[in-house]
Amino acid sequence: MIEPNPQFTPRRLTRLIALASITTGLMSTMAFAEEMNSVEMILPEINVSDTQLEQQASENSGEYKINNSRSATRLNLSWKDIPQALSVITRQQMDDFSLNTVNDVLEMTPGINVEKVETDRTYYTARGFDVTNFQLDGIGVPMHYGNIAGEIDTVAYDRVEVLRGATGLMTGTGNPSATVNFVRKRPTTDFQASLKGLAGSWDRYRAETDVSGSLNEANTVRGRLVAAYDDKNSYLDRYEKNRQSVYGVVDVELSEISVLTLGHTYQQDRANSPLWGALPVAFSDGSPTRYDRSDSSASDWSFWDNESHNSFVELKSHFDNGWQTTAQLSRIATDAESELFYVYGTPDAATGLGLFAYPSAYVSDTEHYIADAYASGPFEFAGREHELVVGAQWARSDIWQQSNYGQGIGTPLPDLNDWNGDYPKPSFDASVASGEWRDYQRSVYAASKLNVTDSLNLIVGSRFIDYQLDGVSYGVVQDREAQESIPYLGAVYSLTDNLNVYASYTEIFQPQQEVDINYKTLDPIEGETYEIGLKMDFNDGKAFASIGVFRTEQDNLAVAAGVIPSTTDTYYVGEEGVTSEGIEIDIQGEVLPGLNLSGGYTYVDIRDADDKRTNTYTPRELFKLASVYQLQSAPKWKVGASVNWKDHTYGDLVEQGSYAVWDAMVSYQVSPQLKASLNVHNLFDKEYYTSLYWAGVFGQAFYGAPRNASLTLNYDF
Repeated sequence: MIEPNPQFTPRRLTRLIALASITTGLMSTMAFAEEMNSVEMILPEINVSDTQLEQQASENSGEYKINNSRSATRLNLSWKDIPQALSVITRQQMDDFSLNTVNDVLEMTPGINVEKVETDRTYYTARGFDVTNFQLDGIGVPMHYGNIAGEIDTVAYDRVEVLRGATGLMTGTGNPSATVNFVRKRPTTDFQASLKGLAGSWDRYRAETDVSGSLNEANTVRGRLVAAYDDKNSYLDRYEKNRQSVYGVVDVELSEISVLTLGHTYQQDRANSPLWGALPVAFSDGSPTRYDRSDSSASDWSFWDNESHNSFVELKSHFDNGWQTTAQLSRIATDAESELFYVYGTPDAATGLGLFAYPSAYVSDTEHYIADAYASGPFEFAGREHELVVGAQWARSDIWQQSNYGQGIGTPLPDLNDWNGDYPKPSFDASVASGEWRDYQRSVYAASKLNVTDSLNLIVGSRFIDYQLDGVSYGVVQDREAQESIPYLGAVYSLTDNLNVYASYTEIFQPQQEVDINYKTLDPIEGETYEIGLKMDFNDGKAFASIGVFRTEQDNLAVAAGVIPSTTDTYYVGEEGVTSEGIEIDIQGEVLPGLNLSGGYTYVDIRDADDKRTNTYTPRELFKLASVYQLQSAPKWKVGASVNWKDHTYGDLVEQGSYAVWDAMVSYQVSPQLKASLNVHNLFDKEYYTSLYWAGVFGQAFYGAPRNASLTLNYDF
């Protein structure tokens, strides 16, 4: 009698399958290399711009969908063959609804919550958890603070793809929320140029230019220059902001099969009188506060400046047997400087007193280097053609930050209802604290799409990651090391030509930057996530729809537990046995002639080990839908509307009932070159808190913008 092996678990089985996938990948790659060496390569004359070297672009398509994506596995999969939920905001949708920042884009993306805790700091959540996986053209970008400081302009991007669920195969970590992939604009062979101007509420003005085309007669050198300048005041007292963004990129055909790309993005984001923290949500007796939407706790001298430089060099080659290679080296540097004014305490309901000042100044420098290389293409096995990708990635991040605490911390403040931000600017020399650390991530990965039958595809893969953190943060040593293999399994079965059923499984391994009460970094999150669903296309493939259910199990998940004494810094504890399960429904594309839709419904239930609902600052239900209709009887006119509905949310001190924010747009094609667009935001002037993300820890939040509008003129040359 053979005794069962207690070590042979489902997790071990998936790792064995993933290891087999990598082995198969390496064997196929060696066979491919051997074939390349043993046969004479007869290369036909190729126009590189007509090959896979030039990525699928959403601009000029007029569509609200894309057909293929590499965001999930780096395999070039059709939308229906990706065994996870994928949404995309195309350039057309960005232009229709004037989505000029990443916050604008993600506010309209199904399943994503934009948690704007301050004017210049934003968290994102999906499926109940923080979104910390971001990519540029499919290359993972480290995110060390769990949030975005300032606003990221979208002028440089062709589209934004959002893959929900864990994607440790591509990003190095298995965060089960979502991965946001920003796909850059690339040079075009033919000349194109545009100018755009915007004027809006609260003295907002914006200008854009975009010029692209070949730089030589042979069309082997192509370039593109994109720039935007945005300047605005605000509905919030004293707050004003300007942002500059410039993106330049050049393609050089080195041969008939290879293209070298060099690009650089620069952005400067400057805010005057920004919120650091927000407004108290409750009085000392527990009753809710009632501030005006324009009230702000910022001082009249505070500022927050963010500057970023993003450079990359990329080499792509495409061979006549269908294989292609891509290698990219990126450097991302961000600098931040600020003098900020925080207000803490709980006001008295009768007098508004009980609040105190906390002025401080901060500087930080962050530098990331990322190298990624992979090869992908077809191979034959058992009489069928399959697809394979193998690659490796190396990343290093250097982080330095310093806090300079101001004199006068604890000074009593007047009632915020009567305050105009007039607080004497202190010297920032009461005390100093700093942190400096470096982390490394080294990984190899492989994935294969196995065409088992004409109807059944299996996607198997794995990523091995070696993580190391060295340094000191606020006097505490942060040395950490971890190694983990992250398997990925997916299956897609075609029920009909238009309908697929899918399932996927992957493990979760996510190093964390959150600290405990002693400023010690928490151990990585570990867990598993599962997803099954249906995907279909309709209207002759012009539109897609999907429905999926998911379940995630996590251990050592960082949960905010309070404020570190004598600071404004949040500390966290690692929570065991956190589960998340729910359902998502999505639709995107042209559902009827002239009618484009993009949206979805999400239900998610998050429970701790005691089966108690947690993360209550995120809505259990979320519904988003954007629709645009080009009038068939008057094709120069286009009208549209969008709605963002969120379910009831709450924290220890405050709750917010379900609410909906509506936007509307109308555009008119004045001439073949000139188009005018009017966008109205918060059409019904709904009053709401932008987020309750910090309401439980800090007891603070602030109101979203009231009704506002903008007029845009776009001229194409």
